[in-house]
Amino acid sequence: MPSRALGTSAAALALALSLSSCGLLPDNGDPDPAPEETADQAQETVAQDLPFTRQGRLFVEDGNDVAFEVVINALESDGEYLMIDVTHNILEPLPGAVTSTSAPIRMVDPLSGEVLRVLENEDNNGEPYGTYFVEGDPFMPTHEGLATPMRRYFPAPSEEVETLTFTGAGLGYVPGVPVTYVDEFTEAPEPNVYDYIDPETWERQELPDEIFYPDDVPESGLDVTAERQSMESFVDSPVSSTTRAGDQETIALHSDNMFEVDEAEPTDEAAETIRQAAASLRENLAEGTEITVIGHTDGTGDDAYNQNLSQERAQAALELLESELGDGFSLSTEGRGSDELLAEEGGDDDEEARARNRRVELFYEVPLDARDSEGEGLDSAQRHVAGPAAYFEEMEPHTTVSDDDIDLNVYPLVRDGAYLFQMVGFQNSTLNDLEADLDGDESALPGSPAQYAEGTMGGFRLEEPDSGLIRYVIRIRTAEDEYEDFADQIHTLSPGEEYLALAVFPAPAADVNEMTLYAGAFGEIPGVPIR
Repeated sequence: MPSRALGTSAAALALALSLSSCGLLPDNGDPDPAPEETADQAQETVAQDLPFTRQGRLFVEDGNDVAFEVVINALESDGEYLMIDVTHNILEPLPGAVTSTSAPIRMVDPLSGEVLRVLENEDNNGEPYGTYFVEGDPFMPTHEGLATPMRRYFPAPSEEVETLTFTGAGLGYVPGVPVTYVDEFTEAPEPNVYDYIDPETWERQELPDEIFYPDDVPESGLDVTAERQSMESFVDSPVSSTTRAGDQETIALHSDNMFEVDEAEPTDEAAETIRQAAASLRENLAEGTEITVIGHTDGTGDDAYNQNLSQERAQAALELLESELGDGFSLSTEGRGSDELLAEEGGDDDEEARARNRRVELFYEVPLDARDSEGEGLDSAQRHVAGPAAYFEEMEPHTTVSDDDIDLNVYPLVRDGAYLFQMVGFQNSTLNDLEADLDGDESALPGSPAQYAEGTMGGFRLEEPDSGLIRYVIRIRTAEDEYEDFADQIHTLSPGEEYLALAVFPAPAADVNEMTLYAGAFGEIPGVPIR
């Protein structure tokens, strides 16, 4: 391919906005509604008119950053697909090509937990549907001082969805983006880019005030299963933990609370635990729901012994549960021995890891409709759903903490539907580029599930000050038994610039107005407010 002329930047994949996972500059705006505002009132506050604007910074080939801006102009659904229309502005002179890839683009329904990903055209080298310059080529010319229009397509959300939350592309997140329902997408202007830029040589003439590109619109009937994903949440307490992924939910009851060592006879505490579990099931499920009671052991002992013990404990838990629930549900048991360990055994926290793996699970499917379920059930299994968050422009950091040469700006948490969105800003305090070693969590709880303690922010967690409930970073189920953290990764930190990263957590009850953040090497940060 011919070399690109200086003044063009090469952006790859995702929204092809030349948006990299680099620092974001928050804009100005108003604070949240008052805490006493109801969910219905909060729903009304999100109806703000587009456009919405975010600013950030791009990595370019010589190591410098340049400021850029993205304006969300429209978000349209025709019932089958969703189209986002934005303009992208380079705000400073470009010294070279963009070098870093962007964080994945996602449109999120914060009520149901559905995640929509950009559609790719498999007949066009897997390039995203939407705006392009040369068909099959991921590179797009962008120009300082000239807005570049851009469109991308996703699976359509449910018809009742009024707003979606935008995440990724180096913009962190943008809540409250209103969805407009149309019979046909607004037609894009006819391309004029080839009148000014030669696609063979990339040589250009003097550019007009506006420039437009061709638009690859997806044909009807595409299989969008892979691009329609769900969020998995994990909430932990001393008695139980609850995993929620799409329409599947699992309550794990800690066996050490319910059974003596190597015994299948329930303890006195088991009856109270099962009573609370039954209350949670009645709150969350319709009568007739099928519930599977699954026994698990740790990795010690003979496989045959573990299998038998896990089955016996599952049966004992089922009998207690039947006495509490009555005949309104369909119950069955499984024993899985030590085949499905949650925590990695054999390390320094071996005792805690084995205790985590000894458990009895209640597995069932739940409706996807968002609703609260606060009552007498298990704390870990309660559902907390507010209205979707309103669009906002500015947040000031709550506090700043440091580890070695890196400062961490901690922003207030934002309650958005059933989730908390947490932004933090990593800042290099030296005079040179810094390859930050941010993986892992030095303050991880002993025995924590391994999948929730990986990546730059995967090891982050929130704790409710009063109840002690632990909320881990959301994971996104990308395929069967495949997941990715809903948390950004951080790469090279240039001096002085702030690199914002996003992590998403399941939301606490409405009356919880602050959380304690455990931020890996940065330690414990109490009193982070929720707005």
